[in-house]
Amino acid sequence: MTQGIIGKKLGMTQIFQEDGLEAAVTAIEAGPCTVVQVKTSDRDGYRAAQLGFGTVKRQKSAEKGQAKATGGFRYLREIRLDDGQEMEVGQKVDVSSFQAGDLVDITGWSKGKGFAGVVKRHGFAGGPKTHGQSDRHRAPGSIGSSASPGRVYKGLRMAGHMGDRRVTVRNVEVFQADAARNLLLVKGAVPGGKNGLVLIRKSRGGK
Repeated sequence: MTQGIIGKKLGMTQIFQEDGLEAAVTAIEAGPCTVVQVKTSDRDGYRAAQLGFGTVKRQKSAEKGQAKATGGFRYLREIRLDDGQEMEVGQKVDVSSFQAGDLVDITGWSKGKGFAGVVKRHGFAGGPKTHGQSDRHRAPGSIGSSASPGRVYKGLRMAGHMGDRRVTVRNVEVFQADAARNLLLVKGAVPGGKNGLVLIRKSRGGK
């Protein structure tokens, strides 16, 4: 049984649970994926399986050679294999590996917000709204540290590019796994926008 799968975020909706309470869920088209390559400890230094997902019209010659036996795929991602877990090239992976109640880690790319100031990017309060401060409402304030250390620390929170970064949310509960429709419903939100690529792996502390 595989510990991960590649999927595409379809969007969010709501579902009513058996107790009548509403639950916000994210719908993910998970798989089916195909094992394109298997990496071993002896040859590669670690154990992993490379999964292929989606179709592609154009491929580079190296990608064609790699996928000659299994077909062309738009996305390729690796998942680590546990000791004793075996997979073969050409093996199919679908959502039947998951069931309701499982805890998963979901990795995706957050929505890009472009250049943003410190108020939007980091939640700064901004400057005073009175006492003659007419143009400091959303300013970061002083970034220096006086005579000691006499420089600006690395990593200081400032204005810059917001979003568009790899984000992982952990211990997300699986609400429903529908193998017939390749559909996975998970509680809450996951990184990225609609049709964004996500990698779903079973949490180490999951069921």
